[in-house]
Amino acid sequence: METVSERISIILTVIIAIIIGAGAIYWMEFHETIYYTQIDNSKLERISSSDNMGYEYTLDCYNQNGKRREIKFKTSRELRENAYLMLEVKIMGVHSWEEVQYEELPDKVKVKLE
Repeated sequence: METVSERISIILTVIIAIIIGAGAIYWMEFHETIYYTQIDNSKLERISSSDNMGYEYTLDCYNQNGKRREIKFKTSRELRENAYLMLEVKIMGVHSWEEVQYEELPDKVKVKLE
């Protein structure tokens, strides 16, 4: 027969596991980092895909502090050469992207992309 202290220990372990699991799910879903890049269509690869994403870019991207990271992302079409993009990157990769103007880039990114 379990004692009261054993039951409390089991209950606390379960509660802690639930809190850690919920925190991990929250972090994976809502943690994102913004990166910026410039389209270079020589880095474009046509891929066969079961979804509508038939192109994949592998580009050097920079966060607001100018730190470089190579990022791969898929698109449904070839993007405009030399366009600037802002990428929302989550744990599982690029969540979304949008074209931005040069003036909208952080200063440290402008230096890297010149």
